[in-house]
Amino acid sequence: MAVVYDLDGTVVDLAVDWAAVTDDCVALLDERGVSFAYETLWDVYEHARETGHLDAIEEIIAGHEREGARASERLACADLLARDAPVAVCSLNSQRACEIALDAHGLTEYAPVVVGRDSVTTEKPDPEPLRVAIERLGVDPETVTFVGDGERDEVTADRAGVEFAYVEEWLDA
Repeated sequence: MAVVYDLDGTVVDLAVDWAAVTDDCVALLDERGVSFAYETLWDVYEHARETGHLDAIEEIIAGHEREGARASERLACADLLARDAPVAVCSLNSQRACEIALDAHGLTEYAPVVVGRDSVTTEKPDPEPLRVAIERLGVDPETVTFVGDGERDEVTADRAGVEFAYVEEWLDA
């Protein structure tokens, strides 16, 4: 058996003010003459991708994530990383933010494989990041459970053809 964990909301809680991140991204796009209707940060992210501004937006988001990773809170599921082997992390956060958070909580040695939003060409719920994490672990996908905290994680697991467990269920098992 192998386990791939989502990071934020599953293993740690990143100390990120997502509304401030969204405001910073929108301000940058506004400075560049790009205005549009949006509801979420991911609307902004997708619009930046479509208009050729993704690199700048990615740096803003990743900067906030790295800062938030340093001040992150370790969650109960983090204690399971040492017991589950092999283990990987597959996150919608940047790879470096994941690495910083794992290091801040002494978890790096338990999760040698980390795949973040910027590690591959797509992000969750596309199955590519999860498939890459599984491939890098060198395990059979049929032996993997992906543990996460949200619907996007569940959809990712389904699309990758692997078992899924919500973190609350995983902790109770």
